[in-house]
Formats: sequence, C-alpha cells, structure tokens
Amino acid sequence: MATINPYINFNGNAEEAFTFYKSVFGGEFGTIVRFKDLESPEFIVPEEEADSILRITLPIGGTMLIANDVPKSMGPVSESENRSKIAVSVDSREEADRIFAGLSAGGEVEMPMSDSPWGTHFSMFRDKYGIEWTVEFEQR
Repeated sequence: MATINPYINFNGNAEEAFTFYKSVFGGEFGTIVRFKDLESPEFIVPEEEADSILRITLPIGGTMLIANDVPKSMGPVSESENRSKIAVSVDSREEADRIFAGLSAGGEVEMPMSDSPWGTHFSMFRDKYGIEWTVEFEQR
C-alpha cells in the first residue's frame, strides 16, 4: 500500500524550519544528511553549502515530512511557486518502479529510479501536468 509524504524545498533554512516543525509536532528527526556528508572527488561541495541540508526527515504519525535545501547554484526557490513535491513511499522495489513508470510517463525525469546515497530506491520527476513527485522504497 502506498503512502503520501510531503517533500519541501527550502532556500537554506530547512534545518531551522524543521526544528520549528519538531517543536510543534514532537518526535525526533529520522534522517539528517548534509551536502558535505556526500562530498567526494566526483561531487564537490562549495564551502558555503557544506552544512546545507541534502535530506531531513521528521516522522509525523504514520507519515514523514521530508525536505532539503536547494543549492545556490540552482538558483533560489521562488516563494510564489509551488515549493513542494509529493513523496510516495511504497512497500517494494517493484511497486516503486511501477508507480515511477506510470507517473513519469510524458513528464520530465530529474532523477531516474535508482539506489540513492541515503540507502533507498528513489526517483524524482515532474509529471506531464507539472506536478513534482518523488517515489521511494526503503528496505526495512
């Protein structure tokens, strides 16, 4: 069975926002990955973005609030645009592949379904209607 989780982009203040959300909802962060955590010769991280959030999660009830900071090199996130992605979490790789194939058909794939740096089977894309999605399977 699929679940839907909000995924939010921030202009460098994801950690501040999530600290606030945590104060409201309670709980503990599930994941915090910074850009510097993935730095390698193939993935150079500018010093000013090293502590930016690549991924942060906050479990809320049976769902997960997920976010990241958008690197400055990609330009600022416009406050007047939709800043969110719909994150779909599924129970198997096969279900992830099926949902990705269906939703991304006719759209623009930003990250094809593959193994992510944080250990999940993950994809990111905009569907043919312009809605942004992620699909993810986490082996438990």
